[in-house]
Amino acid sequence: MPSRMFWCILIVGLLRHSLAHTDFFTSIGHMTDLIHTEKDLVTSLKDYIKAEEVKLEQVKKWAEKLDQLTSTATKDPEGFLGHPVNAFKLMKRLNTEWGELENLVLKDMSDGFISNLTIQRQYFPNDEDQTGAAKALLRLQDTYNLDTDTISKGNLPGVKHKSSLTAEDCFELGKIAYTEADYYHTELWMEQALKQLEEGEVSTLDKVSVLDYWSYAVYQQGHLEKALLLTKKLLELDPEHQRANGNLKYFEYIMAKEKDANKSTSKTADDHPDQESAPKRKEHGKDYLSERRKYEMLCRGEGLKMTPRRQKKLFCRYHDGNRNPKFILAPAKQEDEWDKPRIIRFHEIISDAEIEVVKDLAKPRLSRATVHDPETGKLTTAQYRVSKSAWLSGYEDPVVSRINMRIQDLTGLDVSTAEELQVANYGVGGQYEPHFDFGRKDEPDAFKELGTGNRIATWLFYMSDVSAGGATVFPEVGASVWPKKGTAVFWYNLFASGEGDYSTRHAACPVLVGNKWVSNKWIHERGQEFRRPCTLSELE
Repeated sequence: MPSRMFWCILIVGLLRHSLAHTDFFTSIGHMTDLIHTEKDLVTSLKDYIKAEEVKLEQVKKWAEKLDQLTSTATKDPEGFLGHPVNAFKLMKRLNTEWGELENLVLKDMSDGFISNLTIQRQYFPNDEDQTGAAKALLRLQDTYNLDTDTISKGNLPGVKHKSSLTAEDCFELGKIAYTEADYYHTELWMEQALKQLEEGEVSTLDKVSVLDYWSYAVYQQGHLEKALLLTKKLLELDPEHQRANGNLKYFEYIMAKEKDANKSTSKTADDHPDQESAPKRKEHGKDYLSERRKYEMLCRGEGLKMTPRRQKKLFCRYHDGNRNPKFILAPAKQEDEWDKPRIIRFHEIISDAEIEVVKDLAKPRLSRATVHDPETGKLTTAQYRVSKSAWLSGYEDPVVSRINMRIQDLTGLDVSTAEELQVANYGVGGQYEPHFDFGRKDEPDAFKELGTGNRIATWLFYMSDVSAGGATVFPEVGASVWPKKGTAVFWYNLFASGEGDYSTRHAACPVLVGNKWVSNKWIHERGQEFRRPCTLSELE
């Protein structure tokens, strides 16, 4: 009974650990653990192969010995067995030694490997992780205007370890898009899979399966003629394909029906030449840009360029924190990133050693980042925020306390009412789509439980360089701030009047290549009454 109880406790513990490590795709930091897990499995697999090779070598030696012996014996069986020792050894071999050989051949050398695999599998990613990683690739494809061939060949900017996609990988991406009813990406990736197969890539994937998905995805997008052509191509490869034969008849029927309808419409138009056609949807002018498009353009570095007159007003300077004793002899390096809203970057403001301490404290606590649900008021995960975060208090470590005081000294704001230091690590294609840091008027209870007022300002540390992507962008004004390890950016979310500055709406662009670590401090209104007095003007 005690033994059984022990195994129950162990299994429950492992399951709990497994459940605590979900959403791998949302944090590169947590995904690094999987690299070590896979390395351990490879080592275990090699041990298994070596054990099988040793076993096989023993069987091989036995076979070679008996091959030589039986070759001699079969030439003169009676003469061979006339020797009493040969007769005894034959009895012994058949009665005992062949049984031992049978046991050796049947011996399962995989026990150690299978046991290790079973234990490690509890920490493997699940279907949600695979789907999340696939969606991240599709998101990167759209945001950075990448074609499928570029991604498939791994030709991404700043890559250190180039990797390519097989036809099966492309097919899997297309299938995941298909299950999400994303027929646009289904078409793109099925086309890429077929292209690689037709270029001669050796694969277990067959063209029929690819064409089956591709034709239906094209049909779902309303391209009937192309769907018909792809279906005919499929039937050339597999004339008995039941679904394709059914689709062919259906497509031909729909096309014939549309042809008749078009003829009827044409005749009606001839009979009533003055009749107005159906109204068309009003289109936006060429200067109109949706927020999504602005956001993606900024992520690609295609944002609005500041006029020379405005650029002249941006400066670099040494900042002593209003004669703060800590910065008089060693002032901080300041750079103006943008004028309205004013975004300031502090250079060399956090050391590599401090960054490592913060990361080490945060890693064990990283969990899927959440957002405030405006309907329920509760924290929930969201597809538009793909990262993991942890919160660090000043009393936990002197480094965190020192960082908090540094923020207070340089901003002149009281951080005693600020939120804890939030550390975030972005995952595959990690992003945080456009949002406000402050609570709007339609969210009166956004920070009510804190009792410290609205978020007056944001301080954001960049704790890693990012090879490609990962910029902080402000779509309303066209500003892009690129990650640079050891720097921090600061801006006010509220005007001095307490009104929200809607131009501070910002986003974290998807990480294309690299690993992005940031930490931020949200500073609240309470305690700033004399440090940043109110003004009479609403928008100042």
